[in-house]
Amino acid sequence: MKHILITGGTGLIGQRLTQLLLEKGYTVAYLSRKKRSIPSVKVFEWDIYKKILESEAITEAQAIIHLAGAGVADKPWTEGYKKEILESRVLSTQLLYESLQKNTHSVKSFISASAIGIYGFDTGEQWLEENSPHGKDFLADVTEKWEVEVQKIANLGIRTVILRIGIVFARERGAFPKLLQPIRWGLGAALGSGKQFLSWIHLDDLARMFIFALENESLQGIFNATANEPCTNAELTQKIAQILHKPLFLPNVPAFALKLVMGEMAQMVLGGNRVSNQKIVQAGFTYQFPTLQEALKNLLQ
Repeated sequence: MKHILITGGTGLIGQRLTQLLLEKGYTVAYLSRKKRSIPSVKVFEWDIYKKILESEAITEAQAIIHLAGAGVADKPWTEGYKKEILESRVLSTQLLYESLQKNTHSVKSFISASAIGIYGFDTGEQWLEENSPHGKDFLADVTEKWEVEVQKIANLGIRTVILRIGIVFARERGAFPKLLQPIRWGLGAALGSGKQFLSWIHLDDLARMFIFALENESLQGIFNATANEPCTNAELTQKIAQILHKPLFLPNVPAFALKLVMGEMAQMVLGGNRVSNQKIVQAGFTYQFPTLQEALKNLLQ
């Protein structure tokens, strides 16, 4: 499988994954809402609302990595943006399914992103495995509907892997720089109770996990994409402050203040999940950054 088609390729995960794939000698193409020039990457156009997808994107691909979806922390959760969060995932997957169904192609593998949000905003100290119950909140509903559409692709006889991604730690984009900023200023504080679990993964390990799923043809089904050690919000804040030699003078940021500022989205940081990665470990995946200390040292160098 040398010709890989990626949706959401210009996002945080997609860019790092593209670098690693090109280094390994793969040919990479993107599906994009706009024709654009990207070095070493062929770009095909699609429109999930008009149900347009350049058929060559499918006919040239041997595997598809599906990362597309509006960022859940990018904008306030207005009713309009919540609709976009859902449709960007569900409609894009439906369009891929329809294109695979109607075009002659050589796609053997379909690797899709998903999210640990499927388990619910706050599941306390309970260890969560891939067969754990789904939550009943907005993100759980979105993720469940997304996975239902991905499973339809498996019904076409295409090997399908779903990676339920935790909080991605990366140096320049995503949640990590936002967590880091107040600590760098000496204004670091745990959020809410500070006891909520955060199941995280280093960006490089996540990109490598997608390649692991791509290259291991016996792999199929659902896997949690998190590191070995979920940490609490307070532990994360303290470890970052220690590595940066910054004080933590402030009391915890109270829940009501976060709700005032963030609205419904505050549930994402006030709640938490303790997610097990044992299934992907038992499948043979090894981490470059298995512990929080190793990941933070790398990211804070």
